Amino acid sequence: MSELSEMYNDTSPTKQRQKEENFRPARTSKFWLWVGNQFFYGMLEKRFCAFRYKGAENFFNRDDKYPTIIYAPHTNWWDGIVAYNVCRRICNKEIRIMIEELNRFPLIRRGGGYSVNKKSPQSAMESLKYSVRVLKDPKSVLYIFPQGIINPPNHRPIEFQSGLSYIAQKGAKEYGKVNIIPLAVNYYFLRDNRPEVWVEFGENIQLTDFKIDRKEYSEFLAKKLEELCDKQNLDVSNAQFDGYETLFKQKLVWYRQFEQHLKKLKRKKENKE
Repeated sequence: MSELSEMYNDTSPTKQRQKEENFRPARTSKFWLWVGNQFFYGMLEKRFCAFRYKGAENFFNRDDKYPTIIYAPHTNWWDGIVAYNVCRRICNKEIRIMIEELNRFPLIRRGGGYSVNKKSPQSAMESLKYSVRVLKDPKSVLYIFPQGIINPPNHRPIEFQSGLSYIAQKGAKEYGKVNIIPLAVNYYFLRDNRPEVWVEFGENIQLTDFKIDRKEYSEFLAKKLEELCDKQNLDVSNAQFDGYETLFKQKLVWYRQFEQHLKKLKRKKENKE
């Protein structure tokens, strides 16, 4: 098997390691959240030219008396850093996010991560039950990658494991209703030498009936996310940027500034002629 073909594996990391790992819950504090903000904000801003977002009103107009789940595709290493910035900088909430590799990077607990071990159904269930419990915390948002593994960019069809439907169902039963918001996330090279992060919040899906078929509901939620991601790709490919706001945008590097200056001079000369 070539190195490229090994980049995407249907077997999760904890199943590959076949190692017993203890469950680790999230452990945040004001100090560690401040540290996380400096670290995770800076990581994103050093590597990306800009961060654009759209549809945040779908989050802010939700019924905030009830828990909220944001779910998104998982295509690369940056998705977790983007998730942190979405929750902290756009939604103004702490993040709670299930991370399979947490035992290798335990400090991520301090930013809102908690572990999941898929080695056995019993171990995975402990994380799912914890997810339902953290839903009731009003200062946080649960952020989920329901595909369960990293897939290639724009992989279709989008297919989910059963975790999201389980958490939503149990949450609706426990708290009366759950807000479920799909989030399209993509990384585009536009008119800069560095890529941009683009996210779009989909319409809020409110689950009140906990007597659902989890398999069918997983397929329904996957379809909603796939439609949103395809719409975002189509809009960007057609330069339809209406409604997007900018979280941050870097200054052009010196040679791009020089290039822009030359273009302005050229336009002025053409206008005079």
